[in-house]
Amino acid sequence: MSVPYETAAPEPAESPESPEEHLARLLGRALNSFELPDEAIRQLDCALAHDSSLHSAHHSAGLHRETYRHTWLLADGSAVTLWELVHNTAPGSEPQHEVYVDEEELRAATLRLPLPPDAPDFELPVLMTLAPVPEPRHVYLPDESADHARRLLRRAENADRPGTETARALATAFAHQITQAFGRPGRTGRAGRAGVSFSLYEHAFLLGDGRELSLWEVEHTATPDGRHMCEVYPTEDAARDAMERRAARLG
Repeated sequence: MSVPYETAAPEPAESPESPEEHLARLLGRALNSFELPDEAIRQLDCALAHDSSLHSAHHSAGLHRETYRHTWLLADGSAVTLWELVHNTAPGSEPQHEVYVDEEELRAATLRLPLPPDAPDFELPVLMTLAPVPEPRHVYLPDESADHARRLLRRAENADRPGTETARALATAFAHQITQAFGRPGRTGRAGRAGVSFSLYEHAFLLGDGRELSLWEVEHTATPDGRHMCEVYPTEDAARDAMERRAARLG
């Protein structure tokens, strides 16, 4: 509900429905929710986001039927869809809700409804459906990921390390993966005094809204006294450029 501009103390906006709340509401109104496979419900326990859309509708002589597509994004990057059938063909004309795990079951249930076969029907175009969710680039492990991100940023000594906006996003991280990267800089390991070392690590985080965010950590001993130093950058290119600069100073 919009609030007039001149209102001094607008009411706070209502919080969006969480994936868990949406699922609970869907199952609570469906007459056949007890028939759903337990495995399908267990998968949705780790849902990060959801999307609902009208799929098709059928109206005739006071009777109606609508089908809805409810899709959840899971923590592993996959998606699960449940199909909801809403109709008023039961005695009393009260809306009835049913839910199914695939379109074949939905189609079979729809054909059982006492609706004229020649009644008008429309189906929304495919372009209005939820786009396929790409597979994540990493294999994440649920852990104390937000704490790991805080510690990583805390030990970074470079002035151009990621700032408060990145830290705020990482506070929602619930899984992460650490991998070592190899390659450039070409002079690393050969330039400068003996014993100087460079290592580059990607710390990839899975955030609460389903996004992936990586920090790139450079560990090196290219310091005046040879001590170990940690630097953190928001991109791989920035991290590798920093390594190149450090190596060049040793040359």
